[in-house]
Amino acid sequence: MRYFTFLFIILTTQLSFSQVRFQNIPDGAIYPEQTFFETITATIPYQGYDEAQVYYGQGEFEIFLDTYNGILNKPIIVLDGFDPGDSRSIGDIYAGLSFGGQNFADVLRREGFDIVILNAPVYTSEGKVIDGGSDYIQRNAMVLIALIEQLNTDKVGEEELVVLGPSMGGLIARYALAYMEANNLETETRLFISADTPHRGANIPISIQYLINYFAEQVGDVTAQQVVNQLLKSPAAKEMLVDHLEGHLLLGSTYEQDPTQLLPVGAPGFRNEFQAELDNLGFPSNTRNVTIINGSGIGITTGSPGMTVVNTNLEIDATTDVDVALKFTPVAGETNTVTDVTVNFIGFPVNNYLALSESPTTTDGVDSAPGGTGSISDALGDGGGNQVLIDFINALQQDLYSFIPTMSALAIDTPDWFAAPNLSNSPFAAFSIPDENQPHGTMTPVNIQFTLDEIRNGVVGISENQFDSGFVLVQNPVKNSMDIAILGNTSGETTTTTVYSVTGQKLMEQTWDNPQQQIKWSHNLAGGIYLLNLDNGIATQTIKMVVE
Repeated sequence: MRYFTFLFIILTTQLSFSQVRFQNIPDGAIYPEQTFFETITATIPYQGYDEAQVYYGQGEFEIFLDTYNGILNKPIIVLDGFDPGDSRSIGDIYAGLSFGGQNFADVLRREGFDIVILNAPVYTSEGKVIDGGSDYIQRNAMVLIALIEQLNTDKVGEEELVVLGPSMGGLIARYALAYMEANNLETETRLFISADTPHRGANIPISIQYLINYFAEQVGDVTAQQVVNQLLKSPAAKEMLVDHLEGHLLLGSTYEQDPTQLLPVGAPGFRNEFQAELDNLGFPSNTRNVTIINGSGIGITTGSPGMTVVNTNLEIDATTDVDVALKFTPVAGETNTVTDVTVNFIGFPVNNYLALSESPTTTDGVDSAPGGTGSISDALGDGGGNQVLIDFINALQQDLYSFIPTMSALAIDTPDWFAAPNLSNSPFAAFSIPDENQPHGTMTPVNIQFTLDEIRNGVVGISENQFDSGFVLVQNPVKNSMDIAILGNTSGETTTTTVYSVTGQKLMEQTWDNPQQQIKWSHNLAGGIYLLNLDNGIATQTIKMVVE
């Protein structure tokens, strides 16, 4: 029916576009030079929870040599995240590393590091078509193991690898490195960087899952069925989502809710099994493990539990309109109606679908927890000229939801998504944590500087955790001047900047009166490595600086 088609477009467009945002939206103006990619096949097979045999995973990778000496001697592997249908190419992944008119990969290549992008394509193994971008995390990890072993064979010198895993890519990297250690396979990897990765699970509001599945199963919309099968019912989604519609269905029904299964539950046969397997492996112990997260570290929530996301009437045509009401999961211990859809024909209701949700007594509903966010309006853009979409966007009362909860990105095992994070309970050695919730995958001056410092062998002489306040070297390596950004509430009455040699000799010092936002400090230093110290009485920081 026509009204079903229009409403389906409104709600599934949000979901499918939000998957593309598992990493930054690529900056089309900053694409790498294209050479060619190579195909790599895992040497270790994997049999999934619902599979009758093993399959060998496949991947595509491309090496972007540094622009310093053009020799593969300092490889940094960058993984893709969740990407059903392989919508992101290797070039997209590279361009997605852009920030402020620059590109993270370009910066590292100028410093002598080689960037290796690993993509998960759609491929055929043993006669089965496998969508690598949404396949089992374990099978993709086996592909990464093969790439690590190949790079360690091909590289020049003894420099150990760095592995950067954004979003689901962090799970792939963690699993691969821990698996290698558990099976006495040499990783030759010094640093693992997890970027807003769902170590304790991811979240897509159950209200949206119910709605899409209803149109797929009850209405029989072919496009809705494709979205459910390729996204929600993909192995990776069923392994990651902490609340999955398949755990709530009435026995024998593909869409009706079991009224006795209202508490959050993962996909049966997938979610608990995967988390147990991941927990059993733990984290790699021979690497330095650090994390970037996009969720608030001080407990700022994403809306509030049980709040209304949208409650509106959408006019489809002269005779048909639809009442749509979606809510976040409720406060701890309570139950609410999260999905309520009524189709009206000539003013009379002709169809109604309801779904309820109950929160555990230990935590409010995860939809509003601190975390890297998904955005309904961003995903829908301006509505693409579709008036129904525009009306839906305009009616939104809550735009954001918690996609990767802070506790999950920190890999803290707790029954309360809203608790203040105790970093001593996290397995990571260092953290970059914002005060405010950020869109999942956001690259900021703070987390870029944190990552660069870790790759360059760490920040010297300061705390290993970076928060929103502090100083950032806008460009490193620097040229004729040091451009220093002042972040958050760091501005003091005076700021003293000092440059030391790596042997501790003071070379330059200057005091600035009430600097605002940025300091520009000219120098005549020779090319080399220096230590830049900044102190304004509020924050003290030392940054390893490279002068070209």
